[in-house]
Amino acid sequence: MNASVLRTQLSGVLRRPGRLLLTGLSVLVAAFVVAGTVLAYSIVTRTTLDTFSATPEQADLVVYAGGGEPLSPQQVAEIRRTAGVRESTGRVTASFTVGGAGTGNDLELLADPGTGPLSRIRLVSGTYPGSGRQIAMDRRAAARLGTTVGGTLRLHPGGPDGKPVTVTVTGVVDGPRDSAERAWAPEATVAALSGEAGFARVEVIAADGADVTAMMDGLSERLLRDPQAYVSITTGEAMRVREARDAVRQFDQIFALVAMFVAIAVVAAALVATSTFRIVFAQRLRQLALLRAIGAQRGQLVVALAVEGAVTGLVTGTAGVVLAGFAGLSAPAIAGAFGRTLTGPNLSVFSAVAVVAGATLLTAGAVLAPAFAAAGVSPLQALRSASTLSAERGIATPRLVGGLLLVVATGGMGWLTARSMGSSEALLYLVGVGALAFGALIVLGPLLIRPVLAVAGWPLRRLGATGRLAVSGIGGTPRRAAAVSVVVALGVTMLAGTVVGISSLQLWTDRTMAARTPADLAMIAESPSGFDQAVAGVRADPRFRDVTPFRMADFSSAAGGFTHGAIAIDLTAMPTMRTLEVAGGDVSALGPGKVILSSVAAEDFDAGVGDVVTLGTVRAEVVAVLTGDGPLRTGAVLTDGDLAALGHATAGVLADIGTGTRDEAVAAFRRIGAPAGAEVAVLADERDKADGEISSLFAAALGLLGLTVLIAVVGVGTTTGLSVLERTREFGLARALGLTRARLRVMVGMEAGLYGLIGAVLGIALGVPMAWLTLESLRLDLPLTFPAGRLAAIVVAIAAITVLTGLLPARRAARVSPVAALAVD
Repeated sequence: MNASVLRTQLSGVLRRPGRLLLTGLSVLVAAFVVAGTVLAYSIVTRTTLDTFSATPEQADLVVYAGGGEPLSPQQVAEIRRTAGVRESTGRVTASFTVGGAGTGNDLELLADPGTGPLSRIRLVSGTYPGSGRQIAMDRRAAARLGTTVGGTLRLHPGGPDGKPVTVTVTGVVDGPRDSAERAWAPEATVAALSGEAGFARVEVIAADGADVTAMMDGLSERLLRDPQAYVSITTGEAMRVREARDAVRQFDQIFALVAMFVAIAVVAAALVATSTFRIVFAQRLRQLALLRAIGAQRGQLVVALAVEGAVTGLVTGTAGVVLAGFAGLSAPAIAGAFGRTLTGPNLSVFSAVAVVAGATLLTAGAVLAPAFAAAGVSPLQALRSASTLSAERGIATPRLVGGLLLVVATGGMGWLTARSMGSSEALLYLVGVGALAFGALIVLGPLLIRPVLAVAGWPLRRLGATGRLAVSGIGGTPRRAAAVSVVVALGVTMLAGTVVGISSLQLWTDRTMAARTPADLAMIAESPSGFDQAVAGVRADPRFRDVTPFRMADFSSAAGGFTHGAIAIDLTAMPTMRTLEVAGGDVSALGPGKVILSSVAAEDFDAGVGDVVTLGTVRAEVVAVLTGDGPLRTGAVLTDGDLAALGHATAGVLADIGTGTRDEAVAAFRRIGAPAGAEVAVLADERDKADGEISSLFAAALGLLGLTVLIAVVGVGTTTGLSVLERTREFGLARALGLTRARLRVMVGMEAGLYGLIGAVLGIALGVPMAWLTLESLRLDLPLTFPAGRLAAIVVAIAAITVLTGLLPARRAARVSPVAALAVD
């Protein structure tokens, strides 16, 4: 009997391959995502190993300092005197700031010969520096710092004892890029400008016929005579492999994060598969009842249905892996068409088999609950027509009690989270809150459908009979609607939480940048002499607006324990400075003998509003304390008279760009008649960099979270398609009563959209509080936000996407003939 029942179920599956694919579509997508992630990691790793290296290909030997101290000039000379050395170059990087304190752009100056086999750069324009205070700018750095060939830059060394130096830009180059802006010069120039005579490493090209191994032995003997010398010697090839592997390691954390989101997508696929099997088995209750009537036991049906689920997972998992393999093999060709180079993936049979096995086990597990429920059908059910099978609208008492217990547990875990804010346990409690809350949503979902549908479906009911039919179609099967909407809610919960977190980060960044970079451009001169004419020239130029002069000076505490910068500026002159946030007091109360402190300065002084502090030689009453830095990263805001009492002050002017491009404005700002030695900083670049980092973070999060949303959307499409198959008679009756094909298509599309709309509402209701709790419990000091516009866009987008997934089932429903549909039993 077992074999007969199993053959009956499997033969039904094989007769309808389309339904098998539809049932396991979410598993197929999940298998494709998992296998695709494995192949993507392989492609990235192999491409990096093949193409990345900071060491030129022609370098035969690399000698580098291993203990933090650079190679001394004596050691470098010893390397170059070694027999067999044909050519060598030293590598060193010096860090500078272009512009004044608090307003400059970071610049890395790297040593490179400029030409020859050991050079890592290519000259684009001008000439490469030959001697003296000359540098070549990276193309990106030149554009961002607003300099061209023949221009000059004022470089401030990073150390406290370094003196600023003016250099001439002789050329523009292309070279390896980093997050910092870069410039290049010969090794002697970099050493002279930085004040460091040694090198971090020396690269060597061996003469033709030279024995590289003997050269290494000789260098080791001479360089390691001093037991305190920390010098390492390796071949160029070994160094290139090491650098490539180090570069690969940075992707490990990225793919670990991706793996976490992929795991969540797999959970979503399991939930979708469970919902889909429940629908499929409900459509076959009469067949299952007939099997029970002729003697099949419940356990036999459970086994047969579980095997059916495993077969579905095996087929769809294999299909997903095969599609991912084709995509991986096609990636190098596609990248080549866009001028990129990618190395093909390593197709691991073990990984492919593991993904297929995982898909099979996942589907077999997802089918168990629907299988047990369907196998318990009464044999008498076989005497009823399929159209009279009633849908179970409520939930059983044990499930209700379990759901309420989960709600209570969620509240208890939230209380623990609130008590442990800022501790290491907070993150663990947060995970518990999220898991318990989502579990409660799964269990109590059918009870939430009708209240949510009453609100979300109100606009559709106003559209007439079509809208009312769509709403009633969802409300008539609350368990099904809950099963599908909960998966959508999982994706939207994470999406809404991420949007709230990113919005809070954006608001904090905007407030911080309002103080640190209050304008697009800044000009600072060590001496105020002649600076008034420069300010007048900037004001007269229509390319600039909101021109605001200022003065800056440094002050120390009475005990000399700390030093801050002070600024005298009109806080109402620039739009960004009007948004400075205060922790206490009133910035408009600033006047003679009054001071506004930054949060750090207030902490250093241990002072609050109303206290009197001593800033160098000036005593002033604190009238306001800011939540962050003062303008241009200063610690205090004073009046002009009080600032003058501090002693030597620098003069400056801020301006926003009114008309023209940024490059044109920067060039005009430099030419406008600034005093000799005045420095120009493009503050807008720093602001754009911060905004770009947040935008990149947001885009990456959307891409990762899109995996779960994709699985949820597939679930909506599958559910809608299966619903159309089981409601053929209902649609035929509606057509016979006068519902047109167009209205029937609209109705089915509305039902699909309602699945997404309900899930989006539930997801936002869960995701926003979770995001707030996360920000507060982790003590991130970010403001809590409610980005209503973005959240509304998520709801609209999810509803629209799910409507699109219902278009194909809607077309199928509209093609049904009323006569044929009414003949269906």
